[in-house]
Amino acid sequence: MVDRVVGSNPAVILDVACGPCGVTKRLAGATAAHVVGLDLSEEMIRVGQSNVERAGLSERISLVLGRGEQLPFGDGTFDALTFTYLLRYVNDPVATLRELIRVVKPGGAIASLEFAVPNSRVWRVAWWLYTRGVLPVAGFIAGGRPWWIVGRFLGPSISQHYRKYPVPWTVDAWRAAGIERVECRSMSLGGGLVMSGYRAGRA
Repeated sequence: MVDRVVGSNPAVILDVACGPCGVTKRLAGATAAHVVGLDLSEEMIRVGQSNVERAGLSERISLVLGRGEQLPFGDGTFDALTFTYLLRYVNDPVATLRELIRVVKPGGAIASLEFAVPNSRVWRVAWWLYTRGVLPVAGFIAGGRPWWIVGRFLGPSISQHYRKYPVPWTVDAWRAAGIERVECRSMSLGGGLVMSGYRAGRA
């Protein structure tokens, strides 16, 4: 996902749903841009700020509390935008996509990373067994009941999302929102999906 935006040499990047700033730090490391990370969780912002400070990137990264569905920025503020694991958690993916591209300059790069359901029947069965069985148990061993709950939630959440919004639908939604040259790249044997494109219009 990071590779999809760094080639345009952006000066200012917005990383939506930044969480603990793993992607945010990668963006800062791969570009000379100032990176703004946004998340709706105060706890994640605090963890992210700590991670940014430990990495010595406080002057390159700013963190903002906010929602992807209602960004606190003006039109065309950013040269590029990334978002991670976002559309599964919003009520209206189409409206959210429109809001995301609103803050990107015409011609600016947009990229996302999301879990996915493998297309191959063999890998889909293995994925189902892993997400429904192995993941919750591993979560419980690593972090107790809270991570057991997270492990049990993740697989059904991904399956439900793609039943309602399959990948071809999502590609059409990106295009309808005003994103051109939309590309998809399947990763992790189909368990991950990177999408990318550019806001319509001339830079």
